[in-house]
Amino acid sequence: MGRVQDKIVLLSGAASGVARETATMLAREGATVVLADIDEQAGRCAARDIGQNASFVRLDITNEADWHDALLNVRARFGRIDALVNSAAICRAESIEDTSLDLFRTVLRVNAEGTFLGCKHAVLHMKETGGGSIVNLSSTAALVGHTGLCAYTASKGAVTALTRNVAAHCRQKRYRIRCNSIHPAGIRTAMSAAMLEAMDEETMSFESNPQSGVCEPQDVAHMILYLVSDESRFINGAEFRVDNAYLTSIG
Repeated sequence: MGRVQDKIVLLSGAASGVARETATMLAREGATVVLADIDEQAGRCAARDIGQNASFVRLDITNEADWHDALLNVRARFGRIDALVNSAAICRAESIEDTSLDLFRTVLRVNAEGTFLGCKHAVLHMKETGGGSIVNLSSTAALVGHTGLCAYTASKGAVTALTRNVAAHCRQKRYRIRCNSIHPAGIRTAMSAAMLEAMDEETMSFESNPQSGVCEPQDVAHMILYLVSDESRFINGAEFRVDNAYLTSIG
């Protein structure tokens, strides 16, 4: 029996990167995974590659109606949703001086508002079906000031604070819903390439050090697997750094 046997898991941004890797890992461990993404072609391809325990639903995370429909779809098909992984995000590498208001709003809308909508609608369903686990992908950028990532840093800071709020709310309401955040550093994905280019000299020095290594999507997927599983049943409102001591090293 797998570590997440028979769990129903929805993952946003699952056409590629961390969420796709996570969906593959969860399916191997017995979960039924629903891959959600705005890129329908890539998302359906990813679901086919994973196999019979995977399906796809189109989701624009900035559209509340899409969230409503996606979660309703999952619940209608499977009777419940056991876990939500909020992974979809965008990154634009600009400093505070170069970031336009439009750019700032766009990044916040996708990364912060998209995660908010996912959390809100997941809670509304999970509270009626026995609880569940919400995993929000934040970043080390939320915990330290990367100078070239103004809007991204602000958006991931919002995700981190929102995670605490959701966890506290569900505990107060006695819902059996957990909400935790994961904070990777420099994952080897297409989106992270822009982030690494924008990092300050001290950060780049750490990332380019052979001793540091590079965070791979599966490194983050393993942490998500743990937080989705019942092994983490008493962990709620926590922040998990997947950074090979990056934040500790820059002190």
